Amino acid sequence: MIFDDIREIWGYVLATTPAGQTLTVGQIVLVVLLVVVGYLGSRLIGYLLGRRLSATSLRPDIIYILQRIAFFVLIVFVVMTALSLLGIPLTAFAFATGAIAIGVGFGAQNIINNFISGWILMAERPIRIGDFIEIDNTYGAVEIIGNRSTRIRRTDGVHLLVPNSQLLERTVVNWTLIDREVRTTVRVGVAYGSPVGKVAELILQAVKEQPETKTEPHPSVVFEDFGDSALIFDAYLWCDVGGEKFLREIRSAIRFRITELFEENGITIAFPQRDVHLDVRHPLEVRVTPGA
Repeated sequence: MIFDDIREIWGYVLATTPAGQTLTVGQIVLVVLLVVVGYLGSRLIGYLLGRRLSATSLRPDIIYILQRIAFFVLIVFVVMTALSLLGIPLTAFAFATGAIAIGVGFGAQNIINNFISGWILMAERPIRIGDFIEIDNTYGAVEIIGNRSTRIRRTDGVHLLVPNSQLLERTVVNWTLIDREVRTTVRVGVAYGSPVGKVAELILQAVKEQPETKTEPHPSVVFEDFGDSALIFDAYLWCDVGGEKFLREIRSAIRFRITELFEENGITIAFPQRDVHLDVRHPLEVRVTPGA
């Protein structure tokens, strides 16, 4: 008796199309189950695919692209299967799809622009997951390239969401696009009268002692200029770094070492000085006030 009632409810006709196609409760239930299971299964397959590919030598951005492609292909398959269960041909959506496309084109231009831009970023790969980039004077590492926006973790730990279209339309500095080699400069000013040859030798020694300094291209020291209060030297060196923070730490370590070497050799690091000459034609009275 119970099974007869269930069978009757399952086969209950909700609607009939002009072509004679019926829509039953059972079809609706199957389609809902198919969509839910298909969505969860697509997410699970994408996750398992990512775990499997993580054990290979593929970059994280390539793995992420393959996960998204697999997910969308499975979702399209699920939707087409659901339509076939309902007996709805794809040609029935031709007019509706055109109308929706026009409406979406006018009402969601930014969303579509960012969505397409996201796929362009993943296809051309000017920016990849894990890259250290600079945009609008903001530094950070790319974590996720999503459908609408890209998530960037700034150097201070704050997450920044940038629309994908802006990454294509604006100037973006990618520090790690080809390699991690970056040239940097350390400027030092010493007092007039210092032995310039010895100064250049000590600066070059401090640069070469840093383990991050590359031997090719060779580091060099240039006597840059005669400054107002100092003799200016610039040290040029190449490093393999993953971001601006590491570069600052390398320059800081070099400055610490230069200070130690200068103190050991009696070389003074210059500071601003001014000599004031008074041309007084008449005696100048000078008063010293106690406690002033």
